[in-house]
Amino acid sequence: MTAQTVQEGEPVTVIGLEVHVQLETETKIFCGCSTAPTDEPNENVCPVCLGLPGALPVLNEAAVEAAVKIGKAIDADIPEETRFHRKNYYYPDLPKNFQITQYDEPICADGDLEISVEGERRTVTIERAHLEEDPGSLQHVGGGIDTADYTLVNYNRAGTPLMEIVTAPDFRSPAEVRAFLAELEEVLEYLGVFDAERDGSLRVDANLSIVPGEEVGDGGEIADDVLADANRTEVKNISSHKGAEKALAYEETRQKNAIQRGRAVEQETRHWDESRGITVSMRSKEAEKDYRYFEEADLPPLQVADWKEEIAIPELPSARRERFGEEYDLSEEAASKLTTTKQVADFYEDLASEFDPDLAATWVADELLGELNYRDMEITDVEDRLAEIERLVELVASEEITTKNARETVLRGMLDDGDDPDTVVEREDLGKTGADEVQQAVEAAIAENPDAVSDYEAGEDGAINFLVGQVMQKTGGSADPGDVNGLLREELES
Repeated sequence: MTAQTVQEGEPVTVIGLEVHVQLETETKIFCGCSTAPTDEPNENVCPVCLGLPGALPVLNEAAVEAAVKIGKAIDADIPEETRFHRKNYYYPDLPKNFQITQYDEPICADGDLEISVEGERRTVTIERAHLEEDPGSLQHVGGGIDTADYTLVNYNRAGTPLMEIVTAPDFRSPAEVRAFLAELEEVLEYLGVFDAERDGSLRVDANLSIVPGEEVGDGGEIADDVLADANRTEVKNISSHKGAEKALAYEETRQKNAIQRGRAVEQETRHWDESRGITVSMRSKEAEKDYRYFEEADLPPLQVADWKEEIAIPELPSARRERFGEEYDLSEEAASKLTTTKQVADFYEDLASEFDPDLAATWVADELLGELNYRDMEITDVEDRLAEIERLVELVASEEITTKNARETVLRGMLDDGDDPDTVVEREDLGKTGADEVQQAVEAAIAENPDAVSDYEAGEDGAINFLVGQVMQKTGGSADPGDVNGLLREELES
């Protein structure tokens, strides 16, 4: 990248990420156990994912396909041959006492992802992305990791396929990290390899250090030896974009305060305690040699050179945003809203092929997404009702109902009561009032409100709004406010 330029002499925050992404497959990476969520602990387990003696791993083809898609999306090098290794360390949620992962021959290397930070487009370098298995999960009872009465272990998650995405230390602020994670999650969702709603689907370990400002080049570059000399902390247990920004903002402040007071920053691993909003020390930071990597003898080398050319990926969110701006003449803000997920973008394009693109954009980006967000819902929650939403837009486009009624009564009735739009229109008698009835209501409003008429004739243009309200009241809200405004002005100025 292209790290952000900083003020001369100021200490600089340097952050690199290890993002662990659960891949959406039906079974685990090295066995046939289901990855489906379950409330019953230790239900989806077998001798392989429990690490029992004599159990042998078999690689999941779907996990490899997902990894190749990610590699293509981040424009990474995908080598002719890659292999698995054993990473040896003890954690209570890792039943084998080693993790099957990839070491010096990852399936993806030297990629990048473009992000937008405060309107500026920049590129984050992705050093590698490799396949591995997920450990199980721990439940701390009676407190946090450092205060719990005891801890329960659930191995249902053990063996779920993970993609670990490792960035260069390219970030200079917690806000940049949040922007990167948001963009990465959009890309993964478009690829169909990731479900953000799954618990623990995206987890972040972040390495943060503070570098003296005089060690930073004019373009924001920092020499490798300077980074090596800067003690860094690894912050673990981050599980969201917002959580990443908060955890790293806290850690950034903690380290800067220590430096200002003349204290050394220890190189250690720290735990993000979200409930307390602080990081707490866990242990000294492991070095690569502590993991004692060696080749996984039970899995042969993986060759995807020929197969990877057959794996297609869809148009990605950044490209789609750009195309929406050009093809539909949308603002950057509207294009961003309409490409947040592939389902939203697909639905918008379906509507834009039938109706005016601006009308379609308003109804998807503002009306539909706004109402869904208010109810803490996603478009996936109404994916079986998109034909009904399209029918609602058709009623507005054909001027059978007013935009106001469509938005405030029909759409809300559809989402709250589950009714289709025609049922709501009929029940609430929202058919658009005829021209003759509107004209009669306009004339009546003028006759009944001489003070408002006088105010308008005296130059108080705001008086027209009062008269519009009177007409809307007389027509039960079924007239078009814009049409009413025009008719009133014509009548008053004739």
